[in-house]
Amino acid sequence: MSTYCARIEKPKDLKPMSKKDSRMWGGRFNEPTDEFVQAFTASVTFDRRLAHADIEGSRAHAMMLKRIGVLSSDELTAIKYGLQQIREEIDNGKFAWSVALEDVHMNVEARLTELIGDAGKKLHTGRSRNDQVATDIRLYLRDQIETCMQGIRAFQNGLLDLAEREAHTIMPGFTHLQVAQPVSFGHHMLAWFEMLDRDHGRLEDCARRMNQMPLGSAALAGTSYELDREYTAELLGFDMPSRNSIDAVSDRDFVIEFCAAAAICMTHLSRMAEELVLWSSAQFDFIRLPDRYCTGSSIMPQKKNPDVAELVRGKAGRVSGNLVSLLMLMKGQPLAYNKDNQEDKEPMFDSLDTLIGSLRAFADMVPALEVNRDRMYQAAQKGYATATDLADYLVQKGVAFRDAHEVVGSAVAFAIEKGKDLGALTLKQLQRFDKRIEADVFDVLSLEGSLNARNITGGTAPEQVMFQINAGRERIKG
Repeated sequence: MSTYCARIEKPKDLKPMSKKDSRMWGGRFNEPTDEFVQAFTASVTFDRRLAHADIEGSRAHAMMLKRIGVLSSDELTAIKYGLQQIREEIDNGKFAWSVALEDVHMNVEARLTELIGDAGKKLHTGRSRNDQVATDIRLYLRDQIETCMQGIRAFQNGLLDLAEREAHTIMPGFTHLQVAQPVSFGHHMLAWFEMLDRDHGRLEDCARRMNQMPLGSAALAGTSYELDREYTAELLGFDMPSRNSIDAVSDRDFVIEFCAAAAICMTHLSRMAEELVLWSSAQFDFIRLPDRYCTGSSIMPQKKNPDVAELVRGKAGRVSGNLVSLLMLMKGQPLAYNKDNQEDKEPMFDSLDTLIGSLRAFADMVPALEVNRDRMYQAAQKGYATATDLADYLVQKGVAFRDAHEVVGSAVAFAIEKGKDLGALTLKQLQRFDKRIEADVFDVLSLEGSLNARNITGGTAPEQVMFQINAGRERIKG
């Protein structure tokens, strides 16, 4: 919930401060920090991405300080004006970032003090960089999770459109990458839809759990100032202030939880990518990917490589690695805050960027793929995909399923010997294995018959596929 609704005019009699007076914590030290240590310990090269969240949090904190009497109206106006100027400088690429100032928080605070003078020094009253960064990350990640969820929904909508278009398209379903049973291609796309729906739910859960505000926890023990934390939480759109100051500043569960959700989602995309790579190969020839998502070879002019799908499959490993990095980062830390936690941001940023980019690519690429219906149908005719249908037919004739399984196994062995599919055997040949087989058996041995027979909730019959498509649209509409 942005608090930048109206432009703040520059206050009168504003007295800027020179840069030489902008040191933040030097009073206790007798010598300057080594230049290498400055660079080694600084995080501003990557945590500057939190700048908007940092400014948002600072603005709300200032409004609360005014509410409890720490800041005057003029000081609050000056702070709002200064933060607005800093935001514009950052957006315009004119902000001078300094490694010597370590992180985004001190860069913003130093610049604020340069712009407005002593009022800028008062802003840090009742807070620490420990609760400040914990708040900033939550604000930033909360917005980015919303972007991820929108990406999932966009992909899901595309899958529903594709599933509807191909609800009656028959393809072989696989187990162990061997032909198992005929299924609708639309039904297969709905399997991807369900995977993504769980991913969306995990991100929703993560966003809900993380929506508690650490600000006001200070370094670890809270503060002696009578802060109105509920007011600040309301301004920033948090459900409530954090309940324990030690936990609030040291907790990174919400980052780990996001990276876990991102890793699972990327694993799903990787599985989809593997099928896209297989299906677009000459050996399968089930689909053709849009040219704009493929590349050629520098030496083989006939090649059309599914590079985007392959990259998503590869990037899934990076996101899983980010999750493991964060788990290892946190596993040995005593309470409360430790400098180790500086290492939480780069894995989080990388997982965010990778997930958002991968979802965007798939949301455009997959719905636009071209389906080779004839090739899928031909492939489904191989591998004795209707064998289970013959067993089910015998069960309906009074044969115990295990006996039916044995009968059909013998029939398949005979068909293999003859080089024919089960549906291509004559009635006389089929009756060699069980006299109860009659002419109506060919209705169930056809691919269409097999598909239509599975007209139960969650089944692959086109009627069920259309029902699930409509239900899916209703489910994600909100």
